[in-house]
Amino acid sequence: MSFKRAFDPVVDASTRLLILGSLPGDASLKAGQYYGHPQNGFWPLVGGVIGVDLAALPYPERLETLKSAGVGLWDVIASARRPGSLDGAIRDAEAADLNRLIDSLPALKAVAFNGGTAARLGRRNLRPRPHIDLISLPSSSPAYTRPLAEKAAAWAMLASFVRNR
Repeated sequence: MSFKRAFDPVVDASTRLLILGSLPGDASLKAGQYYGHPQNGFWPLVGGVIGVDLAALPYPERLETLKSAGVGLWDVIASARRPGSLDGAIRDAEAADLNRLIDSLPALKAVAFNGGTAARLGRRNLRPRPHIDLISLPSSSPAYTRPLAEKAAAWAMLASFVRNR
């Protein structure tokens, strides 16, 4: 079974919203990019939140645009064994040190979980913080077969946590 590791967090001191996934899938790991599967709806969804067509930008500009909007990225799992890309196949998961990261983000107002696995594991590992909202979102993954418009309606609530462009 294949052993996989998360990417480094994409954050800075002005991060207001931290979006947490579970663990990068095979296409993302191969590309060396968060949400690298071409059918993953993440970039259109978060682009809709910040008002920028992120999917049209080169990857490094996507990350810089997110950071300038106060949005950070990471995953709740630091490493795990998983054949393929489905969250249901994750085994021997080592949790990411979410508390340490969150403690380092002075402007943080909300943590959003991209999908059920991220929400379940992330909520289990986070210390309570009354000043930070925890938000569960429908997964951007193509494996979660809801229409993108339905997902976008749920993701729209994140707009109150980002810096307007």
